[in-house]
Amino acid sequence: MDSLALLQQWYLQQCDDDWEHTYGVRIDTLDNPGWNLEIDLTGTRLEGKPFDPVHYGMFNEAETSGHEWIFCKVEDNRFSAGGGPLKLSEIINVFLHWAGVAA
Repeated sequence: MDSLALLQQWYLQQCDDDWEHTYGVRIDTLDNPGWNLEIDLTGTRLEGKPFDPVHYGMFNEAETSGHEWIFCKVEDNRFSAGGGPLKLSEIINVFLHWAGVAA
């Protein structure tokens, strides 16, 4: 399965006729350009699970071409991530790896 299919499967597993009415997964674009991924963790087995932030490229432009960056963090029961315009799969894979979902 590809990363998007695995994320869809993870989302479906959270849906219990309650969780999906308040929480969910949001994928959006950024204007710099890039991607933003927000995943609510409240009520999932990932709530409270430690996560070491992942980031590169956005803090040291000398390391990147300008589009080669990602950041991922967990804060307030939410996985928040962003990345350059070709990094959506990579940031989804960071989440899936942390969530213990085989990729």
